[in-house]
Amino acid sequence: MDDLNINNISELRAEIARLRDVRDAQGKALAKRFNTPMTALSSLYTVFPNVPEEGTKNDIFHQDLVGVVSRIFLPMVLNSTLFRNSNILIKGLVGLFSQKASDYINEDAVLGIWDKVKTLFEKRKKKPADYGIPPESEAS
Repeated sequence: MDDLNINNISELRAEIARLRDVRDAQGKALAKRFNTPMTALSSLYTVFPNVPEEGTKNDIFHQDLVGVVSRIFLPMVLNSTLFRNSNILIKGLVGLFSQKASDYINEDAVLGIWDKVKTLFEKRKKKPADYGIPPESEAS
């Protein structure tokens, strides 16, 4: 912001009028940008670019089975459990974000988590107790 020295009431009124003109011009520019629903949706689509990054899969047909299943069941499970009493706007946003999150869910990620959980519950083999005296020694 510019440091403006306002010395009297007429300068103050002129600055207020200038700021109102700036506000009106910015409002008209925003109204021009969002004049149809498609332009509003296209600005929403810019949040999620459609350009695939190197090494990622962007299309539903290029995903593995786990990715496709998570794309379908993740929104259903979230909306029926965590967001059960939410309105349709929240459920729509959950569907949108879970669709984007399902891109990161693939068979390798699921198998990695499964292996970690499996090692937690795996029974550890007990080592035989070593008492120092062999069982078939002459000392016994």
